[in-house]
Amino acid sequence: MNFAVLASGRGGNLQAIIKAVKAGKINADLKLVISDKKDAYALEYARQAKIPALHIDPKDFNDRESFDRAVVDRLHEFKINFVVLAGYMRLLSRYFIRQYPDKILNIHPSLLPAFKGMHAIKAAFESGEKITGPTVHFVVEEMDSGPIILQEQVSIDPQDTLATLEEKIHHAEHRIYPQAIELFVQGKLKIEGRKITGL
Repeated sequence: MNFAVLASGRGGNLQAIIKAVKAGKINADLKLVISDKKDAYALEYARQAKIPALHIDPKDFNDRESFDRAVVDRLHEFKINFVVLAGYMRLLSRYFIRQYPDKILNIHPSLLPAFKGMHAIKAAFESGEKITGPTVHFVVEEMDSGPIILQEQVSIDPQDTLATLEEKIHHAEHRIYPQAIELFVQGKLKIEGRKITGL
């Protein structure tokens, strides 16, 4: 199976995914990395790993769907079977999601359904919660609402700062995202409504 990663930032999860592919822990071919940010370090990680890395600029398009159509065209060009979002800071259009139904994975830095949307780590840190952590889920048209694949609990300790909590959650993300991708590749994720069965 061929997959692509879409990323907007520093590429920490992408780096973990590349390492897992090289180690045989993800038995699929990472064929393409796309970013909407020209200076995203994720592109540099991809180039270092000799993976095709493309910047597609949203400013070149009139709206979200026309941008997504351009992205999907490149995915089709590279014969991509499924898509992994790794710090991709754009909401996908209905068009994009319907091109890859139940074949788009995302990671979110909270225990969904808690703290959807932006700034989830900060929201959890300020909430008084004792436990948070990342969630890997399928992407559906409603934001951060797709079937949950894997979660990992991370404690919010009294001595934590926002920075230390972010670091702990990112470490957890790097553990569970490759695992979730491999479960998908192996065909072990069966969706029934909003639930995953077969794990």
